[in-house]
Amino acid sequence: MTDLAPWKLSLAPGAVDNLRARLHATRWPDELPDVEWDYGIPLAEVRELCRQWADEFDFDAFVQRCNRYPQVRGTVHDEAGIETQLHMVHARSPHPQARPLLLVHGWPGSVVEFFDVAEALVDPGTDGTDGTDGGGDNADAFHLVMPSLPGYGFSGPTTRSGVDAVAVAGAIDAGMRALGYEEYFVQGGDWGSVVGAELGRQFPQRVTAVHLTLLNVPAPPKEERDLGLTQRDLADRVAALDFVRTETGYQAIQSTKPQTLAYALQDSPAGLAAWIAEKFHTWSDRRSGASTIPVERLLDNLSVYWFTGTIGSSMRLYYETLGKARRVRPAPVTVPVGHTRYPAEIYKTPRAWAERELHLVSWVEQPRGGHFPSLEVPDLFVPDLRAFFRRFR
Repeated sequence: MTDLAPWKLSLAPGAVDNLRARLHATRWPDELPDVEWDYGIPLAEVRELCRQWADEFDFDAFVQRCNRYPQVRGTVHDEAGIETQLHMVHARSPHPQARPLLLVHGWPGSVVEFFDVAEALVDPGTDGTDGTDGGGDNADAFHLVMPSLPGYGFSGPTTRSGVDAVAVAGAIDAGMRALGYEEYFVQGGDWGSVVGAELGRQFPQRVTAVHLTLLNVPAPPKEERDLGLTQRDLADRVAALDFVRTETGYQAIQSTKPQTLAYALQDSPAGLAAWIAEKFHTWSDRRSGASTIPVERLLDNLSVYWFTGTIGSSMRLYYETLGKARRVRPAPVTVPVGHTRYPAEIYKTPRAWAERELHLVSWVEQPRGGHFPSLEVPDLFVPDLRAFFRRFR
């Protein structure tokens, strides 16, 4: 049972004026001198981003970008009959060889993450952002499905408790079946990695192969954690522990008291911009010239959260999946899994750990890029997906 119907974004009358007025009326905090990013995102960075959002950003063009490909929105029912509201961008390829590929975003992202790679994946022979200049092979074409995670963006807020990563995977699989796909590929990063693995775990009869950037697998028992680890793996573990110590305050809040934070971020676009932009800065490859996230795309993403009012419900996914009702250790994923590691990924899971939990058939290391590769390095992201999924066509 589904109730998906064609849908297009339109902004409510006065919505842009209200956003601009709020940005212009921001009550800015003070900051200490010469601390750069140590205490959080600097004041000058947020003021400039908000100035561009209010005074330079083209909201009509934003709507056009969001509506570039056909979309559906409505309710889906998973195999247990549980109803969830879901939005999906559905970009069908003109090529008969095309296979369905599900691209799953994470937090604090949205379907905006795939704006700069969709054309090259749907129609490889066209000029895209992947550096092929029209030289791609149409045999690598995909029918793209890009869902907004339940509770995120155009899917709208969740309306019940219990919508964790397992439930999200069930809803998205129901959406794929509603679109007519009985088998498909999956790619994901961040929460998209967790949901992507869960899709492979729950629906191996439909998921042909899964590609993940961030690897999020349970650690082995304490007495076995160092078995098979290289010196590089051990150094990566130290870096990961440092990341947990210094960069996961957001996760502690969002997995315990997301509602309290939501009041501030739902009301203040400047606060929303600061909370999200800090993550895009910190989690991307900041080495000089290594990768770039276009400011326009960052503002697209902020606009999705602002106009849909979903920052609060997006954070609830942390509570539902990581909070006090956390589920038991998941079963291993048996469908083929490929992993691509970007050098500035927020943490790096040892290969030995991944091989315990995943049917790992591919491991690729890239020279640049971070947590948002489809935004940062589309010229690497697109060929990498083509190469991995080519073996399963």
